[in-house]
Amino acid sequence: MVAAALVLFMTPGLAFFYGGMTRAKAALNMMMMSFISIGMVGVVWVLWGASMSSGEGFMEIVGNPFATFGLEGITTPDGLIKVGYAATFAIITVALISGAIADRAKFGAWSVFVPVWVTLVYCPLAYMVWGGGLFGPEGAIGKALGPAIDFAGGTVVHINAGVAALILVLIIGNRKGFGKDPNHRPHNIPFVMLGAAILWFGWFGFNGGAATTAEQGGLIWINTLAAPAAAMLGWLVTERIRDGHPTSLGAASGVVAGLVAITPACANVSPVGALGLGVVAGVASALAVGLKFRWGFDDSLDVVGVHLVSGIIGTVALGFIALPTDGVGGGLFYGGGLTQLWAQLAAAGIAIAYSAVLTSIIALAIHKTMGFRVSQEQETVGVDLSLHAETAYEFGLSGHGGSFQPLHDMITGKGQGETVQAAPGAQKAQPATGKESVGA
Repeated sequence: MVAAALVLFMTPGLAFFYGGMTRAKAALNMMMMSFISIGMVGVVWVLWGASMSSGEGFMEIVGNPFATFGLEGITTPDGLIKVGYAATFAIITVALISGAIADRAKFGAWSVFVPVWVTLVYCPLAYMVWGGGLFGPEGAIGKALGPAIDFAGGTVVHINAGVAALILVLIIGNRKGFGKDPNHRPHNIPFVMLGAAILWFGWFGFNGGAATTAEQGGLIWINTLAAPAAAMLGWLVTERIRDGHPTSLGAASGVVAGLVAITPACANVSPVGALGLGVVAGVASALAVGLKFRWGFDDSLDVVGVHLVSGIIGTVALGFIALPTDGVGGGLFYGGGLTQLWAQLAAAGIAIAYSAVLTSIIALAIHKTMGFRVSQEQETVGVDLSLHAETAYEFGLSGHGGSFQPLHDMITGKGQGETVQAAPGAQKAQPATGKESVGA
């Protein structure tokens, strides 16, 4: 129960982390995308999500959504707690995706995407890895190549979210002024660092909640400390060499990269292995986030560069540094041969392909029907005001808190209460009262 609460707290932490990285006029929308994920996935998980990710499955791909619909038949304390713990993973996985499409996605479209994606992408992949499906000991791939190791979500959470984020970026398109407008820089770095701190705090529950012994729990705790610490240093050194200065944003991002990398490996590598894994992840993700400018895709808050890249590193690295179990197996560096490496590569590759195909279908369906992207006018004004009729900060430009002029006034630069010079004989315009609906 404590571990589940820690993981649930991570999603509001992610809201601060992402909210601080956006422009001031999009901060609330970014945070709301995380919060609506809690609401949507919480309902889905109780009704059919938990049933789809466990139990008897269809072709080792997905569980029966009606087997325990509404959690019927799950009455024991341990059963209910496991359902709640699993729900928090599903919640933060879909919330992670939102950072890639900051400042330009319709909130209504996102609210449709969340439950559909969790149902069709997250639940089946969770079943394949953790629910006794394809990658399990009795699954087809597990029998052929050996079971893939993913203790806390390298494939199910981070590779899955990173691929989905990339697909959404390619479908929705780049922000106006991407790579040129300096106003796209993070508006509140202290929020980013606060969010990273909450994420790191909650991650001890994320990785440690499934420990089966005190010894395993202790190893997980140390590894969850070591890897992000080393990744932060790796990221900062990379910045110092490349850019001439380490940054606060780099420190926060490095911590998250290390946490991502250690997630699948937390119970299966030594503390020294965790340090090495963290350094590699920190350096690799620091270099990867710059590729979006070279390749021209607007991964707004570096979901692809951090979660996909470090998720792949952490998953594949187990093929090299996984510890033997009772003196048997292990990664290549421990004399286990290539068996575990092939299993890890297969798990990563299938997760990438499955997430890419299904996310493309879902996102294109939404984009071609209701539209996934806001208008240029809404993007210019800011999605906080145009979609939610709110602003995160009072800058003295739009009256008092909660009182906003219509969208066309914001675009033309008119202040609240100002009037346009009327033509002779025309009726004088009335001041804005702040009660008008936003006309977009």
